[in-house]
Amino acid sequence: MVSSRQTALAGADFDTWLDTLRVGWSDAQIERVRSAYRACGEPDLAVADLLADLGMEPDVVIAALLHGAVADGRRTLEWLEEEFGSAIARLVEGIAKLDAIGDLHQGSQHAGRQLESLRKMLLAMAQDVRVVLIKLAMRLHALRQLGRAPLAHQHRVARETLDIFTPLANRLGIGRIKWEMEDLALRYLDPAAYKQIAAALEERRADRERYIARVMEDLRDFLRRAGIRAEVSGRVKHIYGIWRKMHRKKLSFEQIFDLRAVRVMVETVNDCYAALGVVHARWNHIHQEFDDYIAQPKPNGYQSLHTTVAGPEGRPVEVQIRTHTMHQNAELGVAAHWRYKEGGEGPGNIAERQIAWLRQMLESREEDSDDGDLLERFKAEAFQDRVYAITPKGAIIELAQGATPLDFAYHIHTEVGHRCRGAKVNSRIVPLTYEINNGDQIEVLTAKAGGPSRDWLSPHLGYVKTNRARAKIRQWFFQQDQDKSIAAGRTALESEFQRLGIKQLKLEKVADRLGFAKP
Repeated sequence: MVSSRQTALAGADFDTWLDTLRVGWSDAQIERVRSAYRACGEPDLAVADLLADLGMEPDVVIAALLHGAVADGRRTLEWLEEEFGSAIARLVEGIAKLDAIGDLHQGSQHAGRQLESLRKMLLAMAQDVRVVLIKLAMRLHALRQLGRAPLAHQHRVARETLDIFTPLANRLGIGRIKWEMEDLALRYLDPAAYKQIAAALEERRADRERYIARVMEDLRDFLRRAGIRAEVSGRVKHIYGIWRKMHRKKLSFEQIFDLRAVRVMVETVNDCYAALGVVHARWNHIHQEFDDYIAQPKPNGYQSLHTTVAGPEGRPVEVQIRTHTMHQNAELGVAAHWRYKEGGEGPGNIAERQIAWLRQMLESREEDSDDGDLLERFKAEAFQDRVYAITPKGAIIELAQGATPLDFAYHIHTEVGHRCRGAKVNSRIVPLTYEINNGDQIEVLTAKAGGPSRDWLSPHLGYVKTNRARAKIRQWFFQQDQDKSIAAGRTALESEFQRLGIKQLKLEKVADRLGFAKP
């Protein structure tokens, strides 16, 4: 994915890069980007460039430029809101919350559970889909820069990418980002397999290009004679896609049909089916290799006709047929839906549509993924009534919505809850009745000894919201009352022994004579 901006970015100054944004942006918007760049000490443009290439609005590009200055403490969110407005400040705050998630604990025994919580948390926090888009761009940039990192770090980031970020990109339909992230992740996780497939592709490249050129020429001629206006191009199969298909279907490299592939783009849906008819009339199609994603779109909204035919020389070739709009959606996904349009909808309506879109993506199933539970549990209802907080060590704690620091403390450990005397949320002292928000980092302040207060059980005071915490507090007081009763009984019995002059008595015999069962 190399854009004109990326070309301009290599070795060019900021003004040269900024000139590439002028198409479709007003002078005022360009100046806001310039101000953001200067205000933050000339930050790295790579992430902002990725977002601009996706066609994102100026606010998103500005947020990407400003994020680093807020993250390292050079600027505050308050300054940001005053200088650039609340909309950009909210975007940067959203990025900061996602950045705070920390270590995924891939090596721990709770890795799977933490991974599931992380996915839910990412989406629960991302009320504005643009925050996820920025995060995806940041991850892609990090992968591009990973080559010189230690091997263990490469593996961790690559595994994290395939577990978290490529499923997110797929859910949001952003093929352009997903494909590159997958290829880069495979390159770090299994460099031998990556090199083997890349070498095989390169070895047959000249023959494949010659063959595809012939197929494209024939297709253009067939469609022109049928009166169908179409744009025909070759399609590059991504290395990770080849590797995945080889593993899933137990195929050799030579058995992958869609290594030779062309794409046909037309104006209307009717033209798609007309073009399909032309293709099938000219070449025999392989029945088990046909999919109609126009009539039945993929869960992420992807639409296209896929067919594999025995083309010239009887060699299999895949043909994808779609409209130009379908192609844009396949490349950009949710980004295509929220691309900035001058004079378009207001931010409120856009935000509502973003949330509706995200919920729709989460409520559908991934029909052809072998990621299993990686995506299946991406259900909206899974986090509508949940909140996700973070421990100081980066572990994610899932609680009921409305939970307080005391609920958090009791979730960590019963004794931590009993000895809780205060809490810090995002490094600031808060009352114990504070309502936890998604992404809050909670530090519980404890005493060396002591127990809960009876006030914590009062529903009107709002100290605890979860049944788990309430039950543990009640159990503590029940135990205290029981201990007091036992102590009082022992004292009374000893006094009576003394009055009766009994110096030694076996309590087991007394209990037996009184009819008490042995414990």
